[in-house]
Amino acid sequence: MPVTIARDAEIAVVSVDNPPVNALSHAVRQALWDAVDQLDADPQVRAVVLICAGRTFIAGADVREFGQPPQPPHLPDLVDHIEAAQKPWTAAIHGSALGGGFEVAMGCRFRVAVSTASVGLPEVNLGIVPGASGTVRTPRLAGVESAVSLVTSGKPVKAAKALTMGLIDAVFEGDLQANAVAFARDALSRDLPPPVSARQIEAPDETFWAETAKAVTKAAKGAEAPLRALDCLRKASESPFAEALAYERKTFLELRDSDQAAALRAVFFAERAAPRPAHLKDVEPRGLKKVGVIGGGTMGAGITAALRDAGLPVVLIEQDDKAVAKGLANLRGIFAGAVKRGRLSEAAATEHLAGVTATADYAELADADLVIEAVFEEIEVKRAVFARLVTACRPDAILATNTSYLDPRLIAEGLPGPDRFIGLHFFSPANVMKLMEIVPIPETSDETLATGFALARLLRKIPVQAGICEGFIGNRILKRYRAEAEALLRRGIPVAQVDAAMRAYGFAMGPFEAQDLGGLDIAYLQREAARKAGAEVPETLGDILVHKGRKGQKTGGGWYDYEDGDRHPRPSATVDALLADRIEAGPAMDADAISSHLVGAMTAEGQAILAEGIARSSAEIDLVEIHGYGFPRWRGGPMFAGGVRG
Repeated sequence: MPVTIARDAEIAVVSVDNPPVNALSHAVRQALWDAVDQLDADPQVRAVVLICAGRTFIAGADVREFGQPPQPPHLPDLVDHIEAAQKPWTAAIHGSALGGGFEVAMGCRFRVAVSTASVGLPEVNLGIVPGASGTVRTPRLAGVESAVSLVTSGKPVKAAKALTMGLIDAVFEGDLQANAVAFARDALSRDLPPPVSARQIEAPDETFWAETAKAVTKAAKGAEAPLRALDCLRKASESPFAEALAYERKTFLELRDSDQAAALRAVFFAERAAPRPAHLKDVEPRGLKKVGVIGGGTMGAGITAALRDAGLPVVLIEQDDKAVAKGLANLRGIFAGAVKRGRLSEAAATEHLAGVTATADYAELADADLVIEAVFEEIEVKRAVFARLVTACRPDAILATNTSYLDPRLIAEGLPGPDRFIGLHFFSPANVMKLMEIVPIPETSDETLATGFALARLLRKIPVQAGICEGFIGNRILKRYRAEAEALLRRGIPVAQVDAAMRAYGFAMGPFEAQDLGGLDIAYLQREAARKAGAEVPETLGDILVHKGRKGQKTGGGWYDYEDGDRHPRPSATVDALLADRIEAGPAMDADAISSHLVGAMTAEGQAILAEGIARSSAEIDLVEIHGYGFPRWRGGPMFAGGVRG
């Protein structure tokens, strides 16, 4: 049975047990409905505690029912049924109460939680709005301003903050059930608060809504659901409860069948599948107790910080004492930034740094389970590192390269035990970016590959397995994207117009702005290395700029001009003059035509990658582009946008 009832004297304890996350399946909804009726009819019961087994409270709708016709009792009716119960219900929350789970909790007269719990309404992340009173009850509990933050962002809040917001009534340490039962019993000795639906809202003025709409529009970057959720919240603040609830439900049903919701559902399912790929389900990964990182620069320090966030001890190796000191300074900067943003406490930052052994002595790696090389992107430099690792590390230690362009087979050439070698391509900043491309060589064992995925899970990253080619999945598509952007420029489409079109499509930056931020010299040096190796690499327009010292924001000019201390891009007459003889007047293109052309090129490159077996599925290509390159999530990725499935 997914729902059971126990007694603690006059308090009934209703327990939901529907692994793995106590989702609101039809069976759970029906059982909760029946529990309300059964307990209302029991004269010995004076109050009810709703609690969940396992690792979490009700974490939302049952994703297995997505796309299927809903069966009664429908969730909005269930929430109303709980709220209308003759006996007051108290929701006892641990883990996460999300979406429909939190809406059920808001139907209860009280909400209590353990200190580690969180609550939230993440529906906008699936392209919809809450559909069972989330936009109507939340402002009645927490006020409109707090409700706007919770609902339009989709971000959950921890129990302590939820308490200050008014979303929950008490936070406990220790035994949740015992504390919740005591809370429910004590509440019977006092006047009960009105049901949430009967509580009043103080409606903000027009200025609040105008300013909030502007902020939500900017944050949404083209996503429809956050603005529709804001619209529902305004309706809730200005209309009777029943009318606002009907408006929310209508909005929910409209969005549920939208293109954006379909795209976001596809991304959701792809993300769920990514950390545990089917082809490795029977393979046991290696345990990781200690990890080495070679290189303390931007990438190495970022990887080290990510490992420390996951609680892994790290040995950070640099070439000499001066470089070791610089690597530690890079780490301190990362942790200090985390403290400033409130992500780490001062004590946690100190503990993070204490878990790093920084040295130039490779002998410190003798007991490391995994070593990740993150040095300069030059093959001989990397090969020299692995030659030292072979003698310093255990014969069974997993050895990984962080290369983003080089062929891992050439890096591992001649390496004893190549079955333990793998590519782990982190994206910068590695402690922030969620994507990790996992690149096995032909000799890589399944155990080593499974360990790469296990590491990604530990680091809370999105792992995607990639085959070997120039740029793997992400940088190969990026190269095509940039080349097509330059092709538009050669046809007379201005740099600023191309960038504006891609921002309008949903990217945070256009291709030229992004190059200026990262530095034009990075891709230029890769092209130069290929030319020196004998490859025929045509000159790009970017090469022309780099030859003139225009490397992007760091030199005060790239595709755009920049003033000191100001990162705002300004169209450059210098660039126009440098490239004038390479530009041919062509037909004008509007923003939709530009974005369609560039996204179409990305889709086409993705299809080639699929055909060559470099990626295992179109969904994984979409994950790479969303999490590594800023493709708008609500469009589903270039493959989904291009109609490519599978």
